[in-house]
Amino acid sequence: MNILFLSISSLPNIKEHSISLDLIHQFIEKEHNVYVVCGLEKKENKETYISEEGGCKVLRVKIGNNKKANLIEKGITTLMLPKLYKKAIKKYFSDVKFDLILYPTPPVTQAQTVKYIKERDDAVAYLLLKDIFPQNALDLGMLAKKGLKGCIYKYFRNKEKELYMNSDYIGCMSDANRKYLIKNNPQLSEEIVEICPNSIEIQDKRIKREEKFRIRDRYGLPQNKKIFIYGGNLGKPQGITFLISCLEKVKYEENAYFLIVGDGTDYALLEEYVKEYRPKHVKLVKRLPKEEYDEIVAACDIGMIFLDYRFTIPNFPSRILSYMQAGLPILTCTDYNTDIGDMVENEKIGWKCYSNDIVSFEKCLKKAMEECSLVDSKHILMTLANLYSVEKAYNIIMKHIN
Repeated sequence: MNILFLSISSLPNIKEHSISLDLIHQFIEKEHNVYVVCGLEKKENKETYISEEGGCKVLRVKIGNNKKANLIEKGITTLMLPKLYKKAIKKYFSDVKFDLILYPTPPVTQAQTVKYIKERDDAVAYLLLKDIFPQNALDLGMLAKKGLKGCIYKYFRNKEKELYMNSDYIGCMSDANRKYLIKNNPQLSEEIVEICPNSIEIQDKRIKREEKFRIRDRYGLPQNKKIFIYGGNLGKPQGITFLISCLEKVKYEENAYFLIVGDGTDYALLEEYVKEYRPKHVKLVKRLPKEEYDEIVAACDIGMIFLDYRFTIPNFPSRILSYMQAGLPILTCTDYNTDIGDMVENEKIGWKCYSNDIVSFEKCLKKAMEECSLVDSKHILMTLANLYSVEKAYNIIMKHIN
């Protein structure tokens, strides 16, 4: 079978691991012909090109800037995407008949690209729903339902509906995610909307006690405290101002230490907090290469998930998977609509509280410190394998093709 994977991300190294790349690897391992179309940002100063990488053909399409770009530039890039992708596919893959199209959100503007391939090749279109835009932007006040922001919201909402209608199947990250999509898009048939969670190749990244000591020493981390790690994007969706309030609230907890690793639009807020108050219980580190990040995660005790309390959409952050690979229990501090906190409690691998209740966070933190040593890391890895293995996601998708 010929598989087309569409992504706005640059995917600089196909051999690396991520929720998208591991799925690509799985299709390659199952001996499918995989073709990847991804973005090549303008700032790279390169023209569109095609190459053989990691057992698949990769078409890198020159687009505008997306990462670390202002909203106007990012918006133009998103709008131009289908035109540029269609042109590149026509040029480089005119002789390839695709059987299956896989495409994650963001963005929602890929509807025309998907429609073109569907009609040209009679391909099955499978949407991997990783976020729900523009509702997420509406929740955080970045868009509105009136005025200029309202016009932008309506435009992208129509594009979102168009994307859904051009999809034969939609894979959602969790049950709450699926229910939300069906409730708010009554035009969709329930039969095409299913759970196809974020998934990865299962790797045991736990390390021995001696190795933990060595890594902590290298990064200047305390040896005798419970280290909570938050890794990943540091932006509006994560509610960074509330995270800072939490750090202040628990600064008198002598045995708790917080390591924050990442980057994003609100990184500067954390940087300013650390510079001004010099908290002894917090270490802030800019985004690390994946191997280093995985190593430092394994040297910690508890992983943290933060989501802004205003979200009405049920997010399910993929960073939880790297915590689970390292055998870490998880503390979730989220809105009331996501079911990620329910999952960690039901599976007995963590604790949940809400991101508009600082007292709740403090109680949850204390409970996590008392109970984390009782959570078996083998059980966490088993839960990861049972729920989020890439082979499981592959089988969910392929049942529609077979």
